[in-house]
Amino acid sequence: MRKISSIILALLVGVILWYLFLKPQDYQVNFKAKAIPGTIFETVKAWNQGFDSMSPIRYTSPRHFEQTIFVNDSTHVYEWEIDPIHDSLSAVQVNIKDVHNSLNNRLAVPFADTDFEKGSRKLLLDFNDFLIDHIKNFTVSIEGEEETFSSFCACVQLKTTPEDKAKGMMANYNFLNAILIEKEIKLNGPPFVEVLDWDLENNSLSYNFCNPIIRSERLPDHPDIEYKRIFSKNAIKAVYHGNYITSDRAWYAIWDYAEKNSIPIEKQPLEVFYNNPNMGGNELEWTTEVFMPIKETNE
Repeated sequence: MRKISSIILALLVGVILWYLFLKPQDYQVNFKAKAIPGTIFETVKAWNQGFDSMSPIRYTSPRHFEQTIFVNDSTHVYEWEIDPIHDSLSAVQVNIKDVHNSLNNRLAVPFADTDFEKGSRKLLLDFNDFLIDHIKNFTVSIEGEEETFSSFCACVQLKTTPEDKAKGMMANYNFLNAILIEKEIKLNGPPFVEVLDWDLENNSLSYNFCNPIIRSERLPDHPDIEYKRIFSKNAIKAVYHGNYITSDRAWYAIWDYAEKNSIPIEKQPLEVFYNNPNMGGNELEWTTEVFMPIKETNE
């Protein structure tokens, strides 16, 4: 009996020590969200901008990342784990730790509904409302495999955050059009974006903003304009309806589709825009065709 009691005591002490000092979180919140992991990740990034004091998201993957929130004199770390359930539903687990008051929280949590718990739940309820509002503003449909177009084009190369992609486009839309029209260069299709580098870890995006044109001997010589030919590629196609600022939600939808169907892709999407945002209108009627190239395999 003494040996059994010693074992039970040792296990109890071990559990207490683990709970107080080794357990990775002070509090955990679980909920389901009607969105894929990539959409949730991008929405957390947008929500994060609303805090008076914030730091960048620490990225591991769209399904696992850390957010640091400064609450009064405390620093709270939110570790997000997102698991897709099906095409439009994900299970979200958020592990929360108060960096400066962790031990006090762990001592209090089993015995009372603390301000730390209440504040954490309220923040995540606010986030869920933010997410619900966001997903009302766009739709994405996967169309399957399709060849991209081939065209000669005039391009301006840009580097921004993914969130500022549309701003970069708008800042150069009139510039590019004006130079081409001045030389009577004929356009040959809607404008598009060719992504060169999608750096999720550093929240950076390098891309060409282009107009398809008819090749001419009168092409204007300008240091910011590059002329090139886009060649067709086999790709997975999606159609996105919504504001161009958040068209990368379609990138994640294609990424998820490719993973589920074991299709190797190059994360360098091509977006074709069929509406001019300067004309206004219902954003849900703005159309973007999005293509994610399929990696070529040597047979």
